[in-house]
Amino acid sequence: MAKFNIISQFLKDISFESPNVPELFFKNDNGQAKLEINIDIQIKGADNNLFMVDVITKVHSKLEAGEKSIFLIESTYSGLVQLDGEAADEEDKKRTLLIDVPTLLFPAVRSLVTRLTSESGFPTFTMQPVDFAQLYEQKQAQ
Repeated sequence: MAKFNIISQFLKDISFESPNVPELFFKNDNGQAKLEINIDIQIKGADNNLFMVDVITKVHSKLEAGEKSIFLIESTYSGLVQLDGEAADEEDKKRTLLIDVPTLLFPAVRSLVTRLTSESGFPTFTMQPVDFAQLYEQKQAQ
């Protein structure tokens, strides 16, 4: 693992949509809901070993019958990271930026999703922790 310092972390973009409210609240039998969660990591580099790491999350809840959307949350949560340029090879840098930094940023994303769903009137949803090392290995295998 490369040594790094998170200089700042911040919410870059967020969107909450619930296009079928209040109709969903008035129906008693809406059927089963399904949830799709997508997480992507994007990295932008700059001079002086500075990097912007974006954790891009999409949480979409919809009804199985008819695919009617319940809610959609899209967010980009970012960290400005400075890597120690010494003693780290390219693979260490890559693993740090795609595993270690997102692991530290993700709790804020989970908190945002929980807060948004609780304020929406729908049952509160808390995302499970994500194993970014496993995601990294899966992408490398592809």
